[in-house]
Amino acid sequence: MDEKEIMTVKQVAKYLQMDEHTIYRLARSGKIPSIKISGQWRFKKKVIDNWITENSLKRTKGIKSDA
Repeated sequence: MDEKEIMTVKQVAKYLQMDEHTIYRLARSGKIPSIKISGQWRFKKKVIDNWITENSLKRTKGIKSDA
């Protein structure tokens, strides 16, 4: 995968190995860091990586995660 700074739903789904519909649902509900630009969801790769790290640490420490 190209190391793009800004990713589309399709790219994030592939990166996280998830279904695109799940990414849309998470974005709409605010559970995954994203922004809607001209009607299309966009994701900053560095922010997604930090979100994964933070949620992994919460789970490791026994803190309930929203994602």
